[in-house]
Amino acid sequence: QVQLVESGGGLVQAGGSLRLSCAASGRTFSIMTMGWYRQVPGKERELVATVSRFSFTDYADSVKGRFTISRDSDKNTVYLQMNSLKPEDTAVYFCHARTVVGAYWGQGTQVTVSS
Repeated sequence: QVQLVESGGGLVQAGGSLRLSCAASGRTFSIMTMGWYRQVPGKERELVATVSRFSFTDYADSVKGRFTISRDSDKNTVYLQMNSLKPEDTAVYFCHARTVVGAYWGQGTQVTVSS
C-alpha cells in the first residue's frame, strides 16, 4: 500500500504562483511514476503532469511552460510548481502514484485562481 498526502493548495490571483507537495509513505520503493491530476465539478479528472522514477516528465499541453513537476526521491515527495496561474487552472488537484500492482490517489487539494 502507498499513502499520499497533498499540501499547498489555496487561493491566488491570476498570474500568481503556488507550489503543491505530495508526500508518499508505505511501500514507496514500488512507485514507478508519480503525478498530478485535476478535476472540476462535472468534468473528468485530467492529467496535469507526471514524473517517472528516472525523472522523465510529461505535461498537459495546457500547462506546458507554466508548471514544473519535480521529485525528491530521498523524501518520497513530488512537487508541482505552478506559475502564471489562470482562472481556468481552478480545480481540485490530486496526487497520483503508480506501482507495478496498482495506482493510488491522494485526497486532493483545492486550487482557486481569481481573475
